[in-house]
Amino acid sequence: MKSWSKEIVIHASIEKIWKLFDGNVEEMQKIMPQVVSHEPLKLTSNKVGSVYLQKYREGKRIQEYEVKTLEYENECDYKKLTIGFNLAQWFNISAQYELEKIDDQKTLFKYKTTNQPLKWFLKPLVKFASDKPVIQFMGRVKKVAEADLKDR
Repeated sequence: MKSWSKEIVIHASIEKIWKLFDGNVEEMQKIMPQVVSHEPLKLTSNKVGSVYLQKYREGKRIQEYEVKTLEYENECDYKKLTIGFNLAQWFNISAQYELEKIDDQKTLFKYKTTNQPLKWFLKPLVKFASDKPVIQFMGRVKKVAEADLKDR
């Protein structure tokens, strides 16, 4: 299993950023444009254990998988969402989005993702994978959140 962890300061309110992760599919698509749909299959009162059917465009193909909410916290100054899913019986993937309020217009965004290959021949591929997609994703979140703030 390989994991990547990064953090960045975003000049936007914690609520503005949280909406990108905890909102509807249109909000999610601003930072994850490949997500085609995100439909609830099972909802729980505290969100932990909720399951969503997510469709994701990979080139011309659309992948479909169930995303499970593993952790969920939604406080004024701190928010965390951890999800997990199995991608095509090839990888178990988890992603954790953590937000800490610095002040009204500044938030610390921490992102951690893990990728566990389920087939032996994929292990070298994952072992040597770079953190470039993680850095690109964090940059996209920052750009979208800060652009939304400037549009006000």
